[in-house]
Amino acid sequence: MTELQKSLLQILEWFHNFCKKEKLRYYVIGGTFIGAVRHKGFIPWDDDADVAMPRRDYEKMLQIFRERKNHKIDQYILETIDSDAPDFFYTFGKLYDTSTTMTEKTRTNCRRGLYLDIFPLDGVGNTMEESQKYFKAIDRKNMFLMTRICAIEKRRSAYKNAAILVSRLIPSFIVNDKKLAREIDNMCREKDFDKCKYVCNCSSTYRSREIIERRLLGTPTEYEFEGITVMGPERYDEYLTHIFGDWRKLPPKEKQVAHHDFIELDLHKSWLDGK
Repeated sequence: MTELQKSLLQILEWFHNFCKKEKLRYYVIGGTFIGAVRHKGFIPWDDDADVAMPRRDYEKMLQIFRERKNHKIDQYILETIDSDAPDFFYTFGKLYDTSTTMTEKTRTNCRRGLYLDIFPLDGVGNTMEESQKYFKAIDRKNMFLMTRICAIEKRRSAYKNAAILVSRLIPSFIVNDKKLAREIDNMCREKDFDKCKYVCNCSSTYRSREIIERRLLGTPTEYEFEGITVMGPERYDEYLTHIFGDWRKLPPKEKQVAHHDFIELDLHKSWLDGK
């Protein structure tokens, strides 16, 4: 493992133990789950970790952190859509390790610590047609928000970078990004995860591919991950095939690269020092 992956593993282990103690459901998802099944740990070139929680459990977690001073438990701070920080616009949670420093390359270069992304899982419908229609309205607003807050990148297409530049021309007194994020969150939570046949991580970069039958997630199931235990979807093959296709096959060498862009990383110094 890289030093960054070792630090991420510590966050993931803490989160697993926290959820076990508080009886909260969660699943490792995305590339983190591919790594758990295919590599029994991190995908070798991966530089982040993602988990998702049914909305009910996600809200319970938020409440537990709200009751703590500065939303902090041990060395971890949870920041969510409730954050009043001017540079936080995400519709999902980020669990930050306060013993580290990381500055992400976004429109405002958000400076915090190394983090675990925590996504809420919501119901979207009882048929695929209903679910896709429901998700489309959410996705339209979510993609617009992303153009407002992400950075220009050379690896992104000229068309997408142009869309980002155009969206930035709209002043904040016309489009308030915080209010837009809240509007998206309210739309996502309208349908009950535990009562819908189809559910979704509505904030995922995989977009509509994340619309899945709830049965694929099933009961959170134990998987080995770099020597620790994590919880993941019960029907792993159906879940991963639905989202990624042939997930067992390694991508070509040129695509075996990290996807997150940060301009500062210090795993031994807190971003809170000097505040």
